[in-house]
Amino acid sequence: MDYNKNNFAMKENSKNLLIVIIILIVAIIAGLFAYGEFDFLPSWFKKPYRLGLDLSGGTRLIYEADLSQVAEKDRDSAMNGLRDVIERRVNLFGVSEPRVEVAQVGENYRLNVELAGIKDINQAIRMIGETPYLEFREQRPQEETEKILEEQQNNNPEYQFVDPYFVPSQPLLTGKYLKAARLDFDPRTYEPVVSLEFNDEGAKIFAELTKKNVGKVLAIYLDGEPISLPVVQEEITEGKAQITGKFTADEAKKLVENLNAGALPVPIKLISQQSIGALQGEFFLKLSIKAGAIGLIAVIIFMLVMYGKLGIFSSLALIIYTILNLAIFKLVPVTMSLSGIAGFILSIGMAVDANILIFERYREEKKIGLENKRALFEGFKRAWPSIRDSNISTIITCLVLYNFTSSMVKGFALTLLIGVVTSMFTAITVTRSLLKAFLK
Repeated sequence: MDYNKNNFAMKENSKNLLIVIIILIVAIIAGLFAYGEFDFLPSWFKKPYRLGLDLSGGTRLIYEADLSQVAEKDRDSAMNGLRDVIERRVNLFGVSEPRVEVAQVGENYRLNVELAGIKDINQAIRMIGETPYLEFREQRPQEETEKILEEQQNNNPEYQFVDPYFVPSQPLLTGKYLKAARLDFDPRTYEPVVSLEFNDEGAKIFAELTKKNVGKVLAIYLDGEPISLPVVQEEITEGKAQITGKFTADEAKKLVENLNAGALPVPIKLISQQSIGALQGEFFLKLSIKAGAIGLIAVIIFMLVMYGKLGIFSSLALIIYTILNLAIFKLVPVTMSLSGIAGFILSIGMAVDANILIFERYREEKKIGLENKRALFEGFKRAWPSIRDSNISTIITCLVLYNFTSSMVKGFALTLLIGVVTSMFTAITVTRSLLKAFLK
């Protein structure tokens, strides 16, 4: 009987030790990925962190939109379309992953634009400040298209910026004639379609264009870029049309927003501009790294002083937790801003909450005479409801903050959310496996 017990115990210890080895291997790989500075690492390990505006330098612009001429039911759609237009515009300047967000302050709608690393800020401001321009273009004859393409291949400067496929419609049909676009569904196929409605003058122009372009493409351009290439099936005289195709609902919705952005008059005014230099961003980054290191060391010292040998296990789990978090931030990737780093540093302190609950429960079970393994099992079992409830409440708070606040708070909420989820894994899996493997 004793032999069987010993054999079972040896198998259990071997299993726990194997889990610990796997965890350590994963932590080492995650650490190499998070650091990524060694020459022997593959190129994708050296992927840089995505830094926010306040760390990498750049400019933050805040615009206020004038929606006085837009019906209240169309305002959200108009602002979302305007946001997409601004994103396309700033991409022309080579801005790496610009952040353009719609915000509502009371009755006012605003666009928050963050341009990391942009140089020619004045040109960007001029481009962003223009109202989106929507136009319809007719298909060129084939021989004309071939001639333009040939001239472009020969680097003829006169044809360098000429669209070889489409030309502005004659008569001119622009966004000012479009009353609105909306998302509908075909009653027969239930597929999403985009419905267009023109004003009286636009209906006459549209009828003339559809009559002479049956079987041809009547392209829709926004800010000089094609957003839809529908083929005219027949003459349309009533000023109402549908764009059909193999749309998903999201694709159709995006097209509606872009059409409305060019159709609805939404002038924007620059109300705030803040420039952050690269040196200032680097200074903030160094301070953040220093604060994170001090916080981590302080928590480790506290656990070692309060719990002795048990604190060693929790400290090792905390180091693994930090490495995994940094690897996740780089892998996703998460845009690291000052507020995001603050959320991560806060999560380091919160990560040991579960360990403290487990260790206190373990001590209580030891006081009533339970041996180590049994006391450890009861400690985890009794601490789990508190760990679960506290972390779920934090996760809910993070989700609310991420979905209903500004970009600065979103960064804080996202890193804190990832930290809480990771801490549950390290507390329940890593700490438990270390204790089972090494606690006598």
